[in-house]
Amino acid sequence: MLAVSVRKFGRIEDVTLEQVPDPEAGPGQVVIEVAAAGVNFPDLLVIGGLYQILPPLPFTPGKEAAGVVAAVGAGVTTCKPRDRVIALVEHGSYCERLLAPAANCFVMPASMPMIEAAGFALAYQTAHFALIDRARLQTGETVLVTGAAGGIGLACVRLAKALGARVIAAVSTPEKGALAIQAGAESLIDTSGDNLRDGIRDQVRALTDNRGADIVLEVVGGDVFDGALRALAWRGRLVTLGFASGRIPKLSINAVLLRNIEISGLHWSDYREWHPEWMRRAQEHLFRLYEEGKLPATIDRALPLESVIDALALLRDRKVMGKVVLTMGASVGEK
Repeated sequence: MLAVSVRKFGRIEDVTLEQVPDPEAGPGQVVIEVAAAGVNFPDLLVIGGLYQILPPLPFTPGKEAAGVVAAVGAGVTTCKPRDRVIALVEHGSYCERLLAPAANCFVMPASMPMIEAAGFALAYQTAHFALIDRARLQTGETVLVTGAAGGIGLACVRLAKALGARVIAAVSTPEKGALAIQAGAESLIDTSGDNLRDGIRDQVRALTDNRGADIVLEVVGGDVFDGALRALAWRGRLVTLGFASGRIPKLSINAVLLRNIEISGLHWSDYREWHPEWMRRAQEHLFRLYEEGKLPATIDRALPLESVIDALALLRDRKVMGKVVLTMGASVGEK
């Protein structure tokens, strides 16, 4: 089978396509004929050797895929051959056949196209755990989402809206703002200017009668984090999801004490590894919301596996609104 290979940590331009042996399903494992694989920001970090979990070299990157079950090993009960599934893995989805733990495979709704499915689970599960577990969202609360036109950001906007929140989207261009409004944001703030430390706070307060946001879902880091932290309401909760800007912010803990606010982090893969049944309950909830028409996947573009470097470069250069997926073969068109 054809697979993307990383033989040394470093530039995305150094990844290659190679022929590798087809995987075989062992006990508790599933082999999936991959139709499409999601491209995510952590993939860039893994390839660059900068992620908190690094696989041994050589490896195939990619954390999510959609396809058809080709074979199952002994003891598998989550799916069967010919089922259409989404799979979530630590790495390995940029390939034609994926070996995945059965616990991380989810039979998708019959109405969900493969391309949408490939960009659905990781983003929406991240949003789900951030809003429900970490931030304890209550109906009617105000949620500020930074990086709101990216894959994770749009999922946070849509899910917060579906759960009854008022959503403010932080974006850097009018085009991204239009996409966030289409996804359900009620208001926008601009993160393209200078002095974001004060600017974000002031914009959010102007939209909330000087109160601030009950919840901030923060994916950008850097100056955006600094401003978003100051935009929290009294007893507000900020969940940090990543650092797309490249700068990991520093926190003065006295600000947490003096303003009665909470800061928490979300490392999605911990839920996958430590609480697979919790992850399954979350995914079932997300599938129900999808079938109700509340959680579409926004796919910016789909590129063939052979264009993997182009796909990664789009993400690296922040030229993506929504998700980028890689496609493998004719099966991507299957319903």
